[in-house]
Amino acid sequence: MINTHWGGVTENNAFGTHEFFELCEQLGCEPYITGNLGSGTVEEMADWIEYMTFDGVSPMADLRKQNGREKPWKLKYFAVGNENWGCGGNMRPEFYADQYRRFATYVRNYSGNQIFNIACGPNGEDANWLEVVMRDIGRRMQGVAPHYYCGSGKTSRSATQFAEADWFDQLRKAMHIEDILNQQEQIMDKYDPQKRVAIIFDEWGTWHAVEPGTNPGFLYQQNSLRDAMVAASTLNIFNNHCDRVKMANIAQMVNVLQSMVLTDDKKMVLTPTYFVYLLYAVHHDATLLPTQMQGPDYAFENSKLPAVNVSASRDAAGKIHVTICNINPAKAVAVTAALQGVKAKSIAGQVLTAEAMTAHNTFDKSDVVKPADFNDAKATDAGFTATVPAKSVVLLEIVG
Repeated sequence: MINTHWGGVTENNAFGTHEFFELCEQLGCEPYITGNLGSGTVEEMADWIEYMTFDGVSPMADLRKQNGREKPWKLKYFAVGNENWGCGGNMRPEFYADQYRRFATYVRNYSGNQIFNIACGPNGEDANWLEVVMRDIGRRMQGVAPHYYCGSGKTSRSATQFAEADWFDQLRKAMHIEDILNQQEQIMDKYDPQKRVAIIFDEWGTWHAVEPGTNPGFLYQQNSLRDAMVAASTLNIFNNHCDRVKMANIAQMVNVLQSMVLTDDKKMVLTPTYFVYLLYAVHHDATLLPTQMQGPDYAFENSKLPAVNVSASRDAAGKIHVTICNINPAKAVAVTAALQGVKAKSIAGQVLTAEAMTAHNTFDKSDVVKPADFNDAKATDAGFTATVPAKSVVLLEIVG
């Protein structure tokens, strides 16, 4: 097929259903499949579900077996359409809601597989889209998937060549996702006060200019310490909203937009955003610990933002993890924290930072931005103290 949206090149589909599920198995992660509601058909979507999940005799199951997979896969997360307000069909929300109800009717649960149906959510602050979807789809979905990209800087769209004005503007836009979440939660609470429908924030992040010499349609861009600040701040916000936000994906994992990994033939480099995800993995399957914070602002020109953001959780072993992000590129912040109901016996940490705000990893210098041991935290009778460096992400592990 011709990739008409991104690059206009011919896509040979060599990486298909089988390859995707194999990748998920190798990574130990849940697959998340999106069906084509924009230019596809109900029959096509129904056949794909049958192909992936039916353990019996049928045309699609037989085709899967011919293609080398005897047993079906387990598939939990399935989205009925993607960005249908834009590249997925330029639909009005009322039309999409009707189409969702039609298509989702044929997304069947086969052979004990239970699908978690996800509807297309709004683009950024489009409150009307979410209002209509919540009103007209209701109990026919288990999740709704909003998207929000915070763009790039104020004076430069380059991923690696920018000034503090761009740094501040980028983080201001990134922090706006909490305002969007508050708006979305208010609408959802009206139709779903039991919080049965989850927010599946499956596309978010930065969007810089592509690297010189690359196909503009491929969206290949570098990834600096600034992107790490965006990722850490966003994940802290998502974690603090986990009563609604149940999934938080950066959609483009390799080479595209705010990716985890950059490749060049057989060469590979891990991005600063990758390391943020690595540090924040401790919040998986943990219990949120609510936080209250007072602290300094990061002021630039005539504007200001909170310099520090934070989230915390307790894991199954009882360890407390606190993730702290200091977005001020010039000033460290001294933190004094009180822990309720537990006394810290020991504390260890890691920090992600670099000398320059534009620091990034390349194929020639792959470890410019990477985590290091953090030793500037101490347990106290009331909780802990820490000095969080400028432009840094800190992970603390507290044993009580």
